[in-house]
Amino acid sequence: MSDSLFAPDMWRMPYCFGPATGPRRGPDGRRFMNEDSPSSVSHSVAFRTHPELLQKLCPPGFGLGHSPVVTVTATYMSNIEWLAGRGYAVLGATFPAEFHGNRDSVHGSFLTVLWENLTDPIITGREELGFAKIYCELPPPRTIGKDTTCEAAWLGYRFLEMSLTDMEEVDPASVPPPAHRNDGQLHYKYMPRTGEWGTADCEYAVLTPAATPNSKVKAMWKGNGHLEFRRPRWEDMPTQYQVVNGLADLEPLEFLGATTTHTVGSKDLSDQRILE
Repeated sequence: MSDSLFAPDMWRMPYCFGPATGPRRGPDGRRFMNEDSPSSVSHSVAFRTHPELLQKLCPPGFGLGHSPVVTVTATYMSNIEWLAGRGYAVLGATFPAEFHGNRDSVHGSFLTVLWENLTDPIITGREELGFAKIYCELPPPRTIGKDTTCEAAWLGYRFLEMSLTDMEEVDPASVPPPAHRNDGQLHYKYMPRTGEWGTADCEYAVLTPAATPNSKVKAMWKGNGHLEFRRPRWEDMPTQYQVVNGLADLEPLEFLGATTTHTVGSKDLSDQRILE
C-alpha cells in the first residue's frame, strides 16, 4: 500500500489517550480518499452590499476582492467516510477577498464564519485547519415543489431564514467558470494564549486551495433567493450575538439569485497551508 494512504499521528486534546482520529487520520493511521464521500446538497443565496461594510470584516493583510457580494451557503452532508457513514450540516458566509503578505498574494473567497451542528468537525476544523467554526442548530431544509427554506438557530433562537424560490434544473456543464481569479478559500486563524488574555497564541491567514479533484457535480438548480439575519440581543445568543449582528449589518442592496448543487466526493483538506 502506498505511503500516501497513511496519515501522520494527529494529536489533539484530550492528549493522554494517544493520537486522535478525524478527517485526516482514520483507524490505524489510514487516510480517507473521499472519492465517493460525502454526498452533499448545498443551497446558496448571494446579495450585493456596501463595499465599506465588507472592508470592516477584513482581517490584517486582507482586502475586499473583485465585488462586494456576500454568499450564504447551507450544506447538508451524508455518507461521510471519516464519520463512518454519518452526516452533518454547515452554514457559511463568504465574500471575495485578497490577501497580500510578504510571500503570498492570493485571491479567493473569505470565510467569515462557518456554523456546524456537530462538535467533531468544529474541533478538528478550528484546531487543525483554522476555519472560523462555531455551533448552531441546522434542521433539514424544507422543500415544497420548486421552493426550499433553510433555517439556523442557537438553543432555540432562530437567527437566519433563507429561501430559494422558482428553482429550475440546469446543466452543470452550461455554467461558465468563474470570471475572476480564485486560488481557493481564505481564512484567518486566531487562537488565544492561555493566561495572557487578549494575546494570541497563533494568528495568521490560511488558504484552502481550490483544487478538489474528487468532487463531482451531479445536479444543479438555479432560481431566486432571499435571506434575513434576525438580530439577537445578548440575552438571545450570549456568545454569538456579535457575529449574527455583524452579518445583519450587511445591508442587501440587491439579491443576485440562488443556486442548489448536489455533489459527491471531496478532499480531506490536508493541503491546507499558512499564508505569509
